[in-house]
Order: sequence, then structure tokens, then C-alpha cells
Amino acid sequence: MRHYETDSPQAAGRILALAMVVDGNLAQSELAALDSSKILQHIDLDQPGFKALLQELCQNMLASAFHGEVRIDGAMLDGLLDEIRHPDLRRQLMLAMWRIADADGWLADAEAVLLARASTLWCAETNFSGRVLEQA
Repeated sequence: MRHYETDSPQAAGRILALAMVVDGNLAQSELAALDSSKILQHIDLDQPGFKALLQELCQNMLASAFHGEVRIDGAMLDGLLDEIRHPDLRRQLMLAMWRIADADGWLADAEAVLLARASTLWCAETNFSGRVLEQA
């Protein structure tokens, strides 16, 4: 997959797109959750730009399918997540990803893996848990 500049709108948008399609289904409720979250405005990405990222991600995932099954290996997922470094951007993306994953009322295994991996990687590097405890 293409590499995007760290913390760029494209890198952040691709993470959001991944949250929407990682379960193999793009639900209308997920699109509505994305829209209501206002995250695209926060990351300075317009709707046409997001749709282009979503389409590119889907094409890349389909091109790497093995016997019709789409998989994202751990190293690739880590690489995509590593393109987001700014702690506040990570927090905003995590919130949006949870809203997207929860929008259809079902947390698919692939969504849970994505959320858990993002939480593990991003928390370890930005001390999410320490910051949350300090603010409580």
C-alpha cells in the first residue's frame, strides 16, 4: 500500500476508511457515524478526497486477496497505524473509529482487532492511559 506523510489527512482518512471496511461490509450507518463525528473536517479532508481514499484502500485490499479472502497482516496494519503519530490526532481517530465500529450495532472480529491494535500501539507510544488517569 501507498505510504502517506505522517499525520497527513490522507493517512488519517485511510485509517477511518479501514475502520469502515475491515469487516467486509460498508454499512450506511457507518457512513452516517463518520459524517456526524465531524472527523473529516477535523483532519481537513473533504468528502471527495475521503471517497477516493476509500476506493483506493478497497482496490489495494482486493488486489492482495488470497483465494477471495481479504486479509491485512499485522505488519501492514502496524505500518498504517504508524503513519499517525500526533497524540491528539490518535485520540480523535480512536473516538471516530469506535463510533464507526459501533454504528451498525455489531462489533465484528476484524473491527475488534483493528481497535485493539490501534489502542495497543498508540497507547504504548503516547501514554493514553496515564493521560486519562491524570485527567480523571
